[in-house]
Amino acid sequence: MRLNLKRMIVALAVVALLGTGSVFASPPTPAPDSSAYFSERASVLLAEIQKETTALRLHADNLGTFARNPQYSWQSHATYLDRVKGHINAVGSRIAELQRIRYAVLPWQQQAIAEVTAHAAQIAASTQAVIVHLRANQNRLFVSEYRDHLSTIAARSADMKETVDKFLDYEAAQQRLDRLKGELEIKGA
Repeated sequence: MRLNLKRMIVALAVVALLGTGSVFASPPTPAPDSSAYFSERASVLLAEIQKETTALRLHADNLGTFARNPQYSWQSHATYLDRVKGHINAVGSRIAELQRIRYAVLPWQQQAIAEVTAHAAQIAASTQAVIVHLRANQNRLFVSEYRDHLSTIAARSADMKETVDKFLDYEAAQQRLDRLKGELEIKGA
């Protein structure tokens, strides 16, 4: 369990570093047909991330309540941490694919990739810190650092879900606008 999460954190850190890129590096120029394919693929991946973040947020919210309530055992913490870890690993694998195609997607998708990657990296780092603490300190569940990490997981999970939702809402609105333009035969507006 620990090794997979460590790999996820390292992968997200590398993805974040690669995502910023060098100012001197020029992105590869995709073929015209591939841009549409990659944009569609990015939308599918973002929708999959949206589904994962729905479940992630539920489990993260439970962890957030654990930070304020001493009645839960370390086993309850471990159960929800394992669920959060599973969702953040699933999100991470989709982010990795998004990072590979980011130069061939629409600007709003590039922005979505950057923002979702940042949220996921924070969630992964806090999840790793909580797991390490829990393994070593099963009887110290209310130290401030541990509780802060639980709160961060809950808050960043909510932020990531909201971010993905907004970007996909933007896409839906853009598609509706394009459809209406076509129906009304409006040129270049």
